[in-house]
Amino acid sequence: MHFAQADLDRGAPPDFPATLTPTQLKVLQGVHSGLMNKQIAFELGIAESTVKAHMTALMRKLKVRNRTQVAVVAGSLDRIALG
Repeated sequence: MHFAQADLDRGAPPDFPATLTPTQLKVLQGVHSGLMNKQIAFELGIAESTVKAHMTALMRKLKVRNRTQVAVVAGSLDRIALG
């Protein structure tokens, strides 16, 4: 089983990713696209510190420890959403 899928199966809420806010989803998309926090902030018209706060919340909700793992989970969610 894929690492990120195992994480989703093990710890994510049943309605995940519905538990993410719209801005968290946009930040997740930015991370998945390989953007840096500063670039995500510019794209969303928010402060870089706000992006960092969203990243912290994403890591907590995804039950991962770093940005790379967030990107891996984002890729898995993308594959799940596309079917």
